[in-house]
Amino acid sequence: MSKNTPAPEDKICIAQIGAAHGIRGEVRIKLFSDDPASLTQYGPLQTADGSQRFKITSARASKTIYVCRIKGVSDRNDVEALNGTLLYVDRDQLPELEEEEFYHSDLIGLEARLDTGDALGSIVAVHDFGAGELLDIAPKRGKGFYVPFTREAVPIIDLTGGFVTVVPPEGLLEDADEGERALEGEAVDFAQSPQLLDGLEKG
Repeated sequence: MSKNTPAPEDKICIAQIGAAHGIRGEVRIKLFSDDPASLTQYGPLQTADGSQRFKITSARASKTIYVCRIKGVSDRNDVEALNGTLLYVDRDQLPELEEEEFYHSDLIGLEARLDTGDALGSIVAVHDFGAGELLDIAPKRGKGFYVPFTREAVPIIDLTGGFVTVVPPEGLLEDADEGERALEGEAVDFAQSPQLLDGLEKG
């Protein structure tokens, strides 16, 4: 069975195992929570289907990830076999959310729409590179883009309806459209978008 089967509604994805750190069994883990204690306070973490369980025995912050030890995982080969595995907890173990708080896993897959109702694409990930959370939106065609996950940029989140309303920062969609047309060989006004010309020259 795949290590990343679709998650049932009663589970929340809170982390993902990454690459090995060193040669002694330590592993990089990306945490999808603001609380580092989430790695240990809910007991063993599990795969979506519950077939594997992982007890985190230690964790230390390292930039945007955590370097952890997992019980029973003692060398680099063991870690590499787990790379990419999503880790879940039962939803009923988690504290009740405050107003305007959301689990990342509930946002992923939602349709992103303009306030006109036009579809932009779907949310494929939520990132935080240190300057605030960003929604990673993948359109049906063309290159994906990021939208700040703020009240101003995402004023409506309708989990029941399966969509969010996005008000993109000025110029975001125009830049994405210019980049797509440049890749397709269509005419582009580089005077209006000199950053595209810089990118082509570097390529």
